[in-house]
Amino acid sequence: MKHFRFYKRTIFKMEATRRLLKFLIVFFIGSLFACGVNQDPNNISESDTTGIKVYRHIEFISQDAILRGRLYVPENKTKKSPVIIMAHGFTTTISGMTADKYAEKYREAGFAVLLYDHRNLGASDGEPRLDVNFWVQSRGYIDAIDFASEQPEIDNAKIAVWGASMSAQEAFLVGAIDDRVKAIVTLIPGFESDFPTEDKNGNLYAFAKNVVLSERIMDRSYTLIERMPIVSSDQIGTPSVLTEITAYRWFIEYGGRFGTNWNNVVSISDIERPDLYHTGQCAPHLKAPILMIVATNDEMDGANPKVTHEIYKMIKQPKEWVDIDGGHFGLLHYPSTLFDKSSKAQITFLKKHLK
Repeated sequence: MKHFRFYKRTIFKMEATRRLLKFLIVFFIGSLFACGVNQDPNNISESDTTGIKVYRHIEFISQDAILRGRLYVPENKTKKSPVIIMAHGFTTTISGMTADKYAEKYREAGFAVLLYDHRNLGASDGEPRLDVNFWVQSRGYIDAIDFASEQPEIDNAKIAVWGASMSAQEAFLVGAIDDRVKAIVTLIPGFESDFPTEDKNGNLYAFAKNVVLSERIMDRSYTLIERMPIVSSDQIGTPSVLTEITAYRWFIEYGGRFGTNWNNVVSISDIERPDLYHTGQCAPHLKAPILMIVATNDEMDGANPKVTHEIYKMIKQPKEWVDIDGGHFGLLHYPSTLFDKSSKAQITFLKKHLK
């Protein structure tokens, strides 16, 4: 009898286990089906702690790849909103690496924001993965503007572009090409270490415009720097693209956070360009007012404040220059007084030119 009771109990437990497994399988399949049929990113949104929808996930096509990001829309807007097109700097992503905090500040001030990950990085598609190409990323801004202009909440006559570090140079270039851009914001601009020469006949500007407006940029001849670490604490044993210790500290702290989708590895591709080309040569062609927030003690070789100032002098549009302390990464720390100072200057500038 003892063996029978044990066997009976065992059968009962096995039956209960089968029922549980059946439930879990059905639930799992149902969840997969739900995910499969709800692929419209406009139906997915994120809310703040009060339950108010802050942004919705979006996606658009650029250079044959799907780019993904967020569309932040101001609360209780009865009219269409000005929009800021934002993409983060060198290799970074939109989740937890400070660009999202600036986007939140813009939304609080009454602006819509389209914030997205560059091609090949973060949540966006594109091959080769983790490859950075200045021209392809610049083109991403153009396609983001196309997408934002079609959204019902957006005033497509009031569009700004925003960039930080490397993407500041990209936003600058787009602001010299696209007539739809009505304001440009650049933080700690990375215009490289060389000073621009004069583009007497405009051929170098024409080259840049032609490349960015190409539908298949990577069909052109290009060079490639093979994958290597972005930052490293050991430049002798493991050399990296960025050698400054401040870069190492910031990327490891912010990129290492859960959910950023950041990887400490990168390849860099670049199309063949004229020997004397420099994005600063596009300065006289800017279509809109520009704000430059510049770290006077910027330690990064590719963000020389003297080069930036020389380019600033070439700009014919209304322009504003804001000095800030903290080196290259100071205003990318959140929360911080430098972040607050930077945010205030940006919002004041954009209210002047977009509202």
